[in-house]
Amino acid sequence: MELVDAALEAGFSFRAVVADCFYGENATFEGALADAGLPFVLALKPSSGIWAPADAVHTPEEAARERPWDGPDDPGDWTPVVRRFRDGHEETWWAADLSYGPYGPDKPKRVVVATTDPATLPPLTTWYLATNLPRPGARHADDAPFAPADLAEIVRLYGLRNWVEQGYKQLKQELGWADFMVRSDQAIRRHWHLVFCAFSFCWRAWFTTGPPPDPVTPPDTADTASPSDSDTTSAPGRGENGVCADWPAAPGLLATDAPSRSRLAGSLDVPLALLAQLVERAPASRTAGTPRLRRAGPTARPLSPQLTNYR
Repeated sequence: MELVDAALEAGFSFRAVVADCFYGENATFEGALADAGLPFVLALKPSSGIWAPADAVHTPEEAARERPWDGPDDPGDWTPVVRRFRDGHEETWWAADLSYGPYGPDKPKRVVVATTDPATLPPLTTWYLATNLPRPGARHADDAPFAPADLAEIVRLYGLRNWVEQGYKQLKQELGWADFMVRSDQAIRRHWHLVFCAFSFCWRAWFTTGPPPDPVTPPDTADTASPSDSDTTSAPGRGENGVCADWPAAPGLLATDAPSRSRLAGSLDVPLALLAQLVERAPASRTAGTPRLRRAGPTARPLSPQLTNYR
């Protein structure tokens, strides 16, 4: 909630607070959002239960299985939702408002199910989403402090969360977010700054050169192809999780200042400044008893404090 408050104070505008089931099942967090009058789309576990009579529906999965489904030609209460992904392919998902306990399409809080197969509700491609965004046409929609959202928008909003998760996976796995072998809070924070710098460098390279090309059949040796121009390489279509399919040339996305030389945007200024700050600050305190690394040779002397930090 401190992060939400900081975003509001900074003047950020947003459609909804989106989070996975770790937060969606936290009553304190959800209650704080509701008390602040903020819109949200929060995931629930399939087994997230409510108090109800023994013969009533207790979980979103049970409520979803009660929705009639006789196939795409007779979907019943299910609505098709077309999702477009960043590689350009499309998938048809099916979504429905659930009615059980305190939840319903015309109640202040809705639970929406979205899935690739209403008949089986596969765990990896089925979402259960709690939201206070009203359904268009609901009795309380005109009095709500935020605009209504249909099923397609609820699904689109939660789909944006996957980009946050993807970034965290790259930071934690490939770039070693959790691999700090240090002794103090200050040194840990410096390690994280370096990981963020590496992440920025990777994104700059990706936007500049584009993703690796898909394997293709080698062209006829009689044909000659001109080398690709990195300044005109466009990123592939993002679909619902990005901006649009036809992005402009990649460097134009990052450059807000004058290029330092031909065909180079000054996109490294921020990460380089971060890196410079690490060098300028005082080193973290060395743990008592920890040997200090030394250079090899007859004129051995201690390494710089910054290198000692990353022993």
